[in-house]
Amino acid sequence: MVLLENDAFLNELTKMFVRARESGSVTLTMKRYDGRDRHLPKDGSKNPEPEEYMCLLRATLSKSKISTVVEAKDVHKFQQAYCSLLRGNMDGLKKLKKTKMKSKTT
Repeated sequence: MVLLENDAFLNELTKMFVRARESGSVTLTMKRYDGRDRHLPKDGSKNPEPEEYMCLLRATLSKSKISTVVEAKDVHKFQQAYCSLLRGNMDGLKKLKKTKMKSKTT
């Protein structure tokens, strides 16, 4: 998995969406990240809680994986760019036809 800067992540994500139009799908995950890259020790000792958490985003298309870490101060700017990217690339979704339920009168 490749850890990228925020802008590079968005650029690569755009390329993934273009490749996914031909075949496949892009899987996106988002989770809270505290900055640790190692597991907690099993002896029961606790590490101090971080002052602020970050956000870890991962994207996967077949065997290619990319990720980025967004800090709390950059969340608003990144979220705006991320949302506009998603809106622009989710145009291939099919609208489902709604079926009307017949009401039963007894």
